[in-house]
Amino acid sequence: MNKTSVVILGGGIGGIVTANHLSELLPENSEIILIEKNKNHSFAASYLWLMVNKRKAEQITAPLSKLVNKRVKIFFEEVSWIVIENKTIFTEKSQISFDYLVIAPGADLDKTHLDKQQYGVHNFFTLDGAIKLNQALQNFDGENVSIVVSSMPYKCPGAPYEAAMLIKDFLKSKNISVNLYSPEPQPLPVAGPELGNAVKEILQKKRIGFHPQYQMNSINYNERKIEFASGINVNYDLLCLIPSHKAPEVIIKSGFVDESGWIPVNKDTLETKYENIFAIGDVTSITIPGRWQPDKPMKLPKAGVFAHSQAISVSEIIASKILGKESKEIFCADGFCMLEAGEDLAGFAYGDFYASPHPDVKMKQLGKFWHWGKVLFEKWWLTPVGGLKYIYKLMLTIGAKSFGISIKL
Repeated sequence: MNKTSVVILGGGIGGIVTANHLSELLPENSEIILIEKNKNHSFAASYLWLMVNKRKAEQITAPLSKLVNKRVKIFFEEVSWIVIENKTIFTEKSQISFDYLVIAPGADLDKTHLDKQQYGVHNFFTLDGAIKLNQALQNFDGENVSIVVSSMPYKCPGAPYEAAMLIKDFLKSKNISVNLYSPEPQPLPVAGPELGNAVKEILQKKRIGFHPQYQMNSINYNERKIEFASGINVNYDLLCLIPSHKAPEVIIKSGFVDESGWIPVNKDTLETKYENIFAIGDVTSITIPGRWQPDKPMKLPKAGVFAHSQAISVSEIIASKILGKESKEIFCADGFCMLEAGEDLAGFAYGDFYASPHPDVKMKQLGKFWHWGKVLFEKWWLTPVGGLKYIYKLMLTIGAKSFGISIKL
């Protein structure tokens, strides 16, 4: 058998799972290469806990090399160009050829407002942002906190709502107001009205203001004022901004994206329009049944749970191709989310995002069990490859099955 090379771009959730799963499926004479510019990996799902002082940065960070199977060759370099015709990737140091390519770099953030902490503008979508927001919240002496979704789409659809509830809980000893503004018509619209209404009910109980269909235009830093497209202006003492997302520049200039600005893929196989080139995670665009608004089709949410399950599906498909076997593997778009609500409570949403005529998603009642399930998942994710990681995996799988839920890890 000739030596086959699989290259993975990006060392986030999708990239790590792809690398590790291929390590289990492929023979030793197959080469698995992971390209990622950062040597340390931080678990983005825990930025919310870091924000409210429930974690330290070192608790949610690990060397990438410890999280990936030893047979995977890692290039800690930044990709500068992808030549599709020649199946070649260029970095600032290397030229790497591939037979199969998995694109998993995640989404980039618009940096316009990311360095404006002196004006009370913060975010929790980066490790540094969550650290600075934690400091600001600990020293906060104002009267109101505004959380604003600047544009659609953004990764982790539940994050703004979790942030609002966690911040309200963290500052409960102070008489402050917390308000959330979003261009969405309801919380998590892609998951349907039942889940959206359940989240709205929780927000109301916690006295958190929810303001749907508010599209941000600009921020007046000096006056600490948010200006919306409707003409309404809102003053803030502390602004927690969900920044605009976009595909990484190298993906755009290499010709992968369509008019949406993201990579279109086959919804079942995650293959791009180029043979043996796949894309997974936040960088993709997948249309699903239902409509967000009358003129806007729904898209699969940008969430780590989907990057994870897509990575498993793509690994199975690539391995079957390399081994000359028929593959019946398809990505089924079952997804779940443990929605943090403060006070060590969380809800659990689970469902089929490919269901017709719209995603079929249900939410379990708030409880401590779901919160501890999220803690266990964090422990499993950040544990180095080895025996203890397997034990955490077994605990998660058994725990999920006891509630009639099947998850792929």
